[in-house]
Amino acid sequence: MLASLSLPALAWAQEKSRLKITGIRLVNVAPRKPSPPYKVAADAWSTTKVEIANPMSGYAEFKARRELFFADPGKVPSFTVEITTDKGITGYGNGGPGGGVIVTDHLAKLLMGRDPFDIERNWDICWRGTMHYGRMGVTMNAISGVDLACWDIVGKALGVPVYKLLGGETKDRIPAYCTGNDIERNVEFGYRKLKLAIPHGPADGREGMRKNYALVERARKALGPDGEIMLDCWMAWTERYTLEMADMLAPLRVYWMEEVLQPHDYAGFGRLRQAIKSTRIATGEHEYGRYGFRQLLEHNGAEIWQPDMNWCGGLTEMRRIGALAAAYDISVIPHGGGLNGSTHWILSSTNAPWAELFLPQPGGPPEVYKIFEENYSISRGPEGIYMRPSERPGFGWDYVVSPA
Repeated sequence: MLASLSLPALAWAQEKSRLKITGIRLVNVAPRKPSPPYKVAADAWSTTKVEIANPMSGYAEFKARRELFFADPGKVPSFTVEITTDKGITGYGNGGPGGGVIVTDHLAKLLMGRDPFDIERNWDICWRGTMHYGRMGVTMNAISGVDLACWDIVGKALGVPVYKLLGGETKDRIPAYCTGNDIERNVEFGYRKLKLAIPHGPADGREGMRKNYALVERARKALGPDGEIMLDCWMAWTERYTLEMADMLAPLRVYWMEEVLQPHDYAGFGRLRQAIKSTRIATGEHEYGRYGFRQLLEHNGAEIWQPDMNWCGGLTEMRRIGALAAAYDISVIPHGGGLNGSTHWILSSTNAPWAELFLPQPGGPPEVYKIFEENYSISRGPEGIYMRPSERPGFGWDYVVSPA
């Protein structure tokens, strides 16, 4: 019964738009108001230059940096798709790695000539049309991009931001947490919620555990007793290692531990959630639709779900995942949610309490951080940093577009 979860059609979707999809292509996009280039501070933390615990940490030749096992730059890229219509309204959607070729060489064939307002039918056609070779990974990355572009078109056609299509706001602004290990700089900016990229896992033994503890202890000292600390473990740990780290870190009051196991280990997540009481278990970044989250639910595997809207099937599937979570009082805090358009869904959803943000790397002129605050409508309050989505029609992306 859970697998057939379907949401009621929204009011604007009851009538034909009289729009027709006439073009689908991949494009390169850049912000219309880019940040000025600058030399990053020498002591800045960066995911590309330091070790972060990962599923390949057991192999010495790949352990030091993610880029050693990632695809070569540009070879399996994420993408932006542009969908044009016969009335001159154009939508843009971002999708995950490897999905672009599926958009141009398969989904375009399925969607050309269709009404972009038929959100549910268009999604289902793409899903069923790729099921024989996909269902997860790159095919869902592809579906995500075209789905988001259609939502962007609908918002622009009706002259409203996407969150109003979803029923309007449930909160005035969204509390944001910051991911990254420039701890003191992030706290100085105003964040009261920090997510740390954990550097070590089982391959580093007891010494690695002590270094993990030292990083969390540093964050606790910077935040004081009341700020929140989350840990991104990026599919690198084991059940035993997670249990031991949870016990070690209990005095530091960690809010959640994220992706401690490989994403398909639903049973393992369930056992951890039952055993660990000092923190919350979060996962879902690498789940690709409602069926994966149903597995997570059936194993009681996480207190917090983290779908990525560019990967999980777009906003249409995010709505289904969110409704499934809401029925069981599970919070949904999307991966990259402050950056990829998910803030429209977060603002409209009662069980989506926070958004993930970052901060431009240190060393830039004041203009860099001013542009950041403008782009994300940053404000400050009791929970630290807050944000809101754009009020422009659609997702509000303000792109300079060029052919891919």
